Amino acid sequence: MKLVIAEKPSVGAAIAAALGVTGKKDGYIENNGYIISWCVGHLVGLAEAAAYGEQYKKWDYDSLPILPQDWKYTIAADKGKQFKILKGLMHRADVTEVINACDAGREGELIFRFVYETANCKKPMRRLWISSMETEAIRQGFESLKDGRDYAPLFASALCRAKADWIIGINATRLFSCLYSKTLNVGRVQTPTLKMLVDRDVSITNFKKEKYYVVCLDLPGAEAASAKIRAATEAAELKAACEASAAVCLSITKEKKTVAPPKLFDLTSLQREANRIYGYTAKQTLDLAQSLYEKKLLTYPRTDSSFLTDDMEATAAGIAALLLNKLPFMQGANYTANIARVLDSKKVSDHHAIIPTMELAKSDLAALPESERNILTLAGVRLLTATAEPHIFEAVTAVFSCADREFTAKGKTVLCGGWKELEARYRASLKKKPDSDDEENALVLDVPPFTEGQRFEKPAARVTEHETTPPKPHNEASLLSAMEHAGSEETDEDAERRGLGTPATRAAVIEKLIKGGFIERKGKQLLPTKDGINLVCVLPDSLTSPSLTAEWENTLTQIAKGKSDPAVFMCGIEDMARELVKTYPFLSDKDKARFQSEKTVIGKCPRCGCDVFEGKKNYYCSSKECSFAMWKNGRFFEERKTAFTPKIAAELLKSGKAKVKKLYSQKTGKTYDGTVLLADTGGKYVNYRVSVQRDKELE
Repeated sequence: MKLVIAEKPSVGAAIAAALGVTGKKDGYIENNGYIISWCVGHLVGLAEAAAYGEQYKKWDYDSLPILPQDWKYTIAADKGKQFKILKGLMHRADVTEVINACDAGREGELIFRFVYETANCKKPMRRLWISSMETEAIRQGFESLKDGRDYAPLFASALCRAKADWIIGINATRLFSCLYSKTLNVGRVQTPTLKMLVDRDVSITNFKKEKYYVVCLDLPGAEAASAKIRAATEAAELKAACEASAAVCLSITKEKKTVAPPKLFDLTSLQREANRIYGYTAKQTLDLAQSLYEKKLLTYPRTDSSFLTDDMEATAAGIAALLLNKLPFMQGANYTANIARVLDSKKVSDHHAIIPTMELAKSDLAALPESERNILTLAGVRLLTATAEPHIFEAVTAVFSCADREFTAKGKTVLCGGWKELEARYRASLKKKPDSDDEENALVLDVPPFTEGQRFEKPAARVTEHETTPPKPHNEASLLSAMEHAGSEETDEDAERRGLGTPATRAAVIEKLIKGGFIERKGKQLLPTKDGINLVCVLPDSLTSPSLTAEWENTLTQIAKGKSDPAVFMCGIEDMARELVKTYPFLSDKDKARFQSEKTVIGKCPRCGCDVFEGKKNYYCSSKECSFAMWKNGRFFEERKTAFTPKIAAELLKSGKAKVKKLYSQKTGKTYDGTVLLADTGGKYVNYRVSVQRDKELE
């Protein structure tokens, strides 16, 4: 028997279907010489710090740095049953070899090896390495299985990455959380990502708008504009001078320009485009693409390549032809396939670009959920536009002289619509038209056939007023792009990962920053919070710069190739953790208070006149000598099934009474409107009573 271990149940089911394995059991499928099972994602991981001793259960500065020598592993709390099943299968007497069918890449290797080693399996390993879940791709993969030992350096690289992130993440998080008495999550990827948002926010805040003016000449069939003018008086004087002069055509320039088709989608570019067109978050797009992959309609989504392998020409051509028929808005489109421009095996590492599969032929697009259909359509349109003809146009620039100043009119003539014609069809089919990011689309005016020396006496002129604009806040699309390219100039060309995070993890990084309260979503915008800005301010540059990731990735790439020593890399990581703790031994009281939340003043204390603050469980007097407190879960309001809101508390403190609707009566079982009176006698607990409105149910 051969035991095949996939990363997820859905992938296991697809492999079983391709191999004709149909005997369903609890946690696996078995017959025909194969047992197919799965890991359910990260089944085994590095243990938390508390596993290394009692002293690490509490977050304490004196216990840092935490540097495990004998690493411990833990099985995910909700996945113990599946691990037990896998371990049992690995040790079954009739299982002769184990096939690693987890995702083909560094993390997939880690997921499998953690399970294999934690289960103490010693049986021979083989490796399935595929990029598509189509039946034929799976069968071909099984016909050319690799020796699992060949991937030992890849696993070493993955293990180093996991341990390094653990050491820096846990030590930095505990260090700064202890120093500032607030949970501050620090990570090699998420912290530089936060820094990019903070830097953009600072640029916007510090930006000073400046007015400028443009003088426009109204010429026959065209408008010619001046350069920017800072002073309104100067612009007005130029307008008057132009209207009393003649505009003379100095030159006509015609330039043929070619706009190459876009590249195929990798995950990041798919997420960016889906955000721009549909407003989907990066996580939503990844989840939708993963669902389509598991339905065999889309190739593997967690890819950083925008090319197909050289042997995929016929497949891609077949899918493109299928898309022309499947997508209603492409009916009758002028399309000539040039598949060769998207083929380059050298630029495909683990997985090729994201494209639809031939399974599309059997599927009904209308039956898919709208969000999935949008992503599949987007990927299909990109395959067509990426393999279409270039867009060719003639750019025309006419320069005029008037009142001793130059004015420019621009326009273009499309010579070959090419891929933009296909893109226009797609955009026309959208319910909501996205903002265009194509500057060439602005050149839509046809410039009349002016001739050099041509004169226009006393042309009409006008002044338009403008303002310089600050940088735009990051949205998900622009942040993903910034993450993708961060530190790339410092990263070796052959590194497995470039930029911050991986295509598969960037969405999770953004969500984690939001959940931690360091950034917030406002519409499509991503903005840093006060805590996010403060965190970036207190961390060292080594943790907020993408340089650390670039440095790690360069070394991890060499480890994966067997050209660098994992032990040397890990020694460097431990030294970094020691240095970090040594550098931040104490803080001033002012610095310690940086992350303290601002207390909301509800009103004045009726006993001593000091401010009353809102706490989690009560409204309390700010004076330590005063015992005044109104408890939110007090018996009075709980019996009347009424939330003791800040509004009610504020009214009670201001006037000693508050009108409250729908108070519950235990006697009658009905609700009524009444006025709650503050009846404080100065004791440990504050008392209240109700003054009932006459026309309401009496309590």
